[in-house]
Amino acid sequence: MALHLCVTFNSTTSSFTQGRKCKYEGQSVRALPIRILSVGKKRSPGLQLMVDEYVDKLRYYCNVEDLQIRTNPRNSRDQRAQVDAEDEAVMNLIRSDDWVVMLDERGLDIGSEQMAELVGDAGNTGASRISFCIGGPYGHGRKIKERANLSIKLSSLVLNHQIALVVLMEQLYRSWTILKGQKYHH
Repeated sequence: MALHLCVTFNSTTSSFTQGRKCKYEGQSVRALPIRILSVGKKRSPGLQLMVDEYVDKLRYYCNVEDLQIRTNPRNSRDQRAQVDAEDEAVMNLIRSDDWVVMLDERGLDIGSEQMAELVGDAGNTGASRISFCIGGPYGHGRKIKERANLSIKLSSLVLNHQIALVVLMEQLYRSWTILKGQKYHH
């Protein structure tokens, strides 16, 4: 049996602490529904196929909803107005009892085990679901930055929103296999 180094997320201080082994590995975890809010252009058939494949895999563990928000919904030429309009569209889809995780290049740098802890710990926050937010080409607006319970980055590299979506989907699937003690993660 592999020993996974994991972390515990402290929602009060917005920090992770290292532990010896994933505290949830192989245990029962409250499976919050996951909602992925992604701002962007129409997806290519290949990208949508990969997203759908991970949605199907994730549904074995929890309910998953993948929502795409059209970039620049008001067709503005002004970058700030575009971000504000996207921000408003995303905020209209977030409920007050959502645990909101914003994906941002300046967010906390976490690994796969930490992502699994985040998913496991979210069930203890009192939230009714986890909403992951992927921004458009110019990033997130002020409202979502203020509303987010946590900001993470998926890589030290800057990823476009389509690549970030695929990485997020795979990491969510990996998280559940870690939580369930399955062999996908080595």
